[in-house]
Amino acid sequence: MSFLTDVATEMIYPLLPVFLSTVLGANASFIGAIEGAAESTASLLKLASGWWSDKVRKRKPFVVWGYGIATAVRPFIALAQSAGVVLGIRVADRVGKGIRSSARDALLADSVEPDMRGRAFGFHASADNAGAVVGPLIAFALLRYMNFSLRHVFWLAAIPGVLAFIVLVAAVKDIEAPVTKEDSAKPVLSGEKLNNRFWVYLVVVLVFTLGNSTDAFLLLRSNQLGVAVALAPILWAVLNLVKSLFGTWLSGLSDRVGRKPLIVAGWLLYAAVYFGFSRATAPWHAWALIATYGLFYAMTEGTEKALVADIVPKQKRGVAFGWYNLAIGLGALPASLMFGAIWDRLGSPVAFMFGASLALLAAIGMAVVAPGRVTDSA
Repeated sequence: MSFLTDVATEMIYPLLPVFLSTVLGANASFIGAIEGAAESTASLLKLASGWWSDKVRKRKPFVVWGYGIATAVRPFIALAQSAGVVLGIRVADRVGKGIRSSARDALLADSVEPDMRGRAFGFHASADNAGAVVGPLIAFALLRYMNFSLRHVFWLAAIPGVLAFIVLVAAVKDIEAPVTKEDSAKPVLSGEKLNNRFWVYLVVVLVFTLGNSTDAFLLLRSNQLGVAVALAPILWAVLNLVKSLFGTWLSGLSDRVGRKPLIVAGWLLYAAVYFGFSRATAPWHAWALIATYGLFYAMTEGTEKALVADIVPKQKRGVAFGWYNLAIGLGALPASLMFGAIWDRLGSPVAFMFGASLALLAAIGMAVVAPGRVTDSA
């Protein structure tokens, strides 16, 4: 289901910055505002839906509604005649993501043993990213070999979206959370609070997020370096191929060596890639940096979520993932706005240096104050 959803999403996403800037005339600041507002909207709902799914002890209804809304609205980008309309559609799309994400993550955490969490979240991310390889390749083929317009590609993205929704309704099941020996030895405290380790980790994640602007800027920078518009889907496919190939293995590595080393190394790699984009001068630099950027995701995408599940009580996983996603989303809006404003006023190299600096600061914070490998609390 996640694979097919990402095929649909990624037929659109890598083309959207170019569509906004060349067809609808939006500048970098407005593109940043669109993506930041969309992600912040999603994150506010992730907190509410995560809390609610804990309350009712049901995950699937939130997942169904969330994917259903996104599937219904996403293709209508094809009708947009202004950047403001795209903003509205992107926000509606992310409303769906906000409803589904925390409940889905909690369901995944409930489905596996603690010593397999990193691998499980990494495998889920790899399935997402495999879809994000196929989607751009389909878009590229439609643009290059069938001479379809961007708007026609956006309409056709509805097909894998509908297939994903059918799989979700027919095959995905709610499950009872597994009971461990630790659970049976202690009382269930329905009012149990999230612990200090979780909040410290969340603060560090927020610092990193403030420098982690939308990846749309990577595509714009690559185009600035000479990568043709028609090759944007292929560039995006390279990124997601690396994420998909290495995500399960690198996130699984955190089950053995701990979460902190993988996250710190990934954030340092992010800083290095952004520094590289600030100094890049040729198209091949963009290709090399995008491929390296995929390793950052492979190291951190599943590992960060596994650490959330490690350090919170099982009864609070939904709301914990909600807070985690909220921190990322609330940071996404100012991050994208600041990045876009710096780009417009001082140029793209300065904007990428800004992102690299905050990532370096967050990596230091993760190494010094954030929790490392802990005894499982679930």
